Amino acid sequence: MPSRRGRSLTPADAALWRAYAATVTPLPGHELAPTASPPAEVPPAPRGPDPSPPAPRAPRAAASLHVGHQPGGLDHRRWKELRRGLTRPERTLDLHGRRAQEAWLAVRRFLLSAHADGVRCVAVVTGKGPAPEGGVLRRELPHWLNAPELRPLLLGAAHPAPNQGVVHLLLRRRRAA
Repeated sequence: MPSRRGRSLTPADAALWRAYAATVTPLPGHELAPTASPPAEVPPAPRGPDPSPPAPRAPRAAASLHVGHQPGGLDHRRWKELRRGLTRPERTLDLHGRRAQEAWLAVRRFLLSAHADGVRCVAVVTGKGPAPEGGVLRRELPHWLNAPELRPLLLGAAHPAPNQGVVHLLLRRRRAA
């Protein structure tokens, strides 16, 4: 199996790949071609005592959050309630009159505090801004919500109909320690 760089898999690597691929159901039309010769047996890796503790698993990166788009992991009923404004926010942050850096710090502090207190739904008021592109805060808020320290806290974000100057955020439940 030559690769793009001219290298090929060793027979042991090819056999290992075939063994793994046999455990997966391929999509229609993407089945593996039969091998010309039977795959060679791959010797098991030697297992000895491991003096090092197992490495902790890295948390899975959450998908980007888009205001107004239903995220994975949020059921349709709850999404519809959030989008229509039926889920009432327990706290509100008004960003009117703030500069971008000041607003970012306020949003970060607000969301971390709300999540720590177990709040499920909050509202962030950015205002509509000048038409047609909207204000700076309204444009920047989705970027702020996808920041590495905030994205894991959020389930969904939507403008409650018909108000485009407010974003309702559904926060994840806190995990028990």
